[in-house]
Amino acid sequence: MLTIQFMPHASIAGMEPQERIRKILKIARSESIIVMEGRLKREEEAELIKATMENIDDGFKGIELSVTYPDGKRETFGQKLRNGLAGILLGARQGLTVIGPSTLVKEIKKDPDKIRLLTTEIKSRRKP
Repeated sequence: MLTIQFMPHASIAGMEPQERIRKILKIARSESIIVMEGRLKREEEAELIKATMENIDDGFKGIELSVTYPDGKRETFGQKLRNGLAGILLGARQGLTVIGPSTLVKEIKKDPDKIRLLTTEIKSRRKP
């Protein structure tokens, strides 16, 4: 069974960066895909990747990560102004981050307006 866990920004906003990384890794190690409102800071993404590499073993092969957020490529002046104001007010809450264990996530394709998540076939772990 595939498990997708939605993580609202409010659930991690008050955490220290290392706490966020531990929480994300714990969920990814439990073979769940995380859909997180907003995004991590660039430094936190780098630390997440570093922590992931340190935790790779036979049962955990790493993570796949993709972030999408309004980038203003096809916006009118009014939309740019509105999105700029939203960026000031919302900060890291803008956008969407998808993180999943690489054993489940075959590929994450990012288009300007969407993320497509391709998963591997999930085999039952129960013995008949």
